[in-house]
Amino acid sequence: MKYLVMIYCDDRLLDALPEGEFDSRMKSCFGKADALRAEGQLLDSQQLEAPETARTVRVRNGRTSVVDGPFAETKEYLGGFNLIEAADMDEAVRIAQSFPWSQTGAIEIRPVRDMDAVRTRVGA
Repeated sequence: MKYLVMIYCDDRLLDALPEGEFDSRMKSCFGKADALRAEGQLLDSQQLEAPETARTVRVRNGRTSVVDGPFAETKEYLGGFNLIEAADMDEAVRIAQSFPWSQTGAIEIRPVRDMDAVRTRVGA
């Protein structure tokens, strides 16, 4: 089963890391990602630019609005994601808890819906 592992960052905690710690954690993450990819468990992994670079688009009653930045003001923001393959949620949690970013933010894990099943159900 596929799971989306979303990494939420808190700049206050990241900024408080000792000198060089961020780079050390990133290097560790790349090593972990390479190992997971070699095992066939990591399908994709990307870091996102800062929330200030984002745009939020909404269409209501045929009218489109585009605003700068994320939808809500929060201390934590989506900083990146990993798409993984795991046997179940317990295994996905075991994989995610080893990421160092859980110490300076949060990691959300969601099962990925089987879109082929949805296509079949709706006749698409």
